[in-house]
Amino acid sequence: MRRVLLVTGASAGIGAATARLAATRGWDLALNYRTDRAGAEAVAQEAEACGARTVLCPGDVADPDQIAQIFGVLDAGFDRLDGLVNNAGIVDQTARVTDLTHARLRRMFDVNVIGAMLVAKEAVLRMQAQAEGGSIVNISSAAARLGSANQFVDYAASKAAIDTFTKGLADEVAAENIRVNAVRPGLIETGIHAKGGEPDRLARLVPNVPMKRAGSAEEVARAILYLLSGEASYITGTTLDVTGGR
Repeated sequence: MRRVLLVTGASAGIGAATARLAATRGWDLALNYRTDRAGAEAVAQEAEACGARTVLCPGDVADPDQIAQIFGVLDAGFDRLDGLVNNAGIVDQTARVTDLTHARLRRMFDVNVIGAMLVAKEAVLRMQAQAEGGSIVNISSAAARLGSANQFVDYAASKAAIDTFTKGLADEVAAENIRVNAVRPGLIETGIHAKGGEPDRLARLVPNVPMKRAGSAEEVARAILYLLSGEASYITGTTLDVTGGR
């Protein structure tokens, strides 16, 4: 029996890398995206070439109605859910706290925190109903403990909330054989830096990394797949740094 994995934000970056790797390891995939359908379709094609069944689940996790649509498509395509990679997230332009607006903070927390919590809620309900457990991996960030002063304090705060949520949810559902963990990526080669208005951010900050290089989305994906797998069967409520030592 192939297991079913939902990956939010699966059209690019860490989400796409995770979906591609999961397909090689026996998972069928529900691939969520917000606007980049072409990216999600490309990931689906690669996954299907590895033998995975896929369904595309468009929707903005900041909107509860669209979360319902995401899971409606998933339920129509599969009769179970064994894993969730809670990856969808946003960053904004670099700014100091004194420049932040209510609208920016509202969007940041709607996507990165409230959306992630509601998606996890729906996943847990399905895992409980099938009575076979499951695994959730929330995507946090090293920013949660570094603070990202003068850059993305709001983003860092949203990811710190994910760390706390991970521990709390893990404790709630551990007795039901549902494991909940998080991964904290560090400086990773993805498009998120350009979206934050700093395309040269990696080059500027890599000297601060003990390993003296940025990581790849594939390296983060390997950590995520480990936590999803039976190899991590006694691990829950923890957060794994994938940061090159930073």
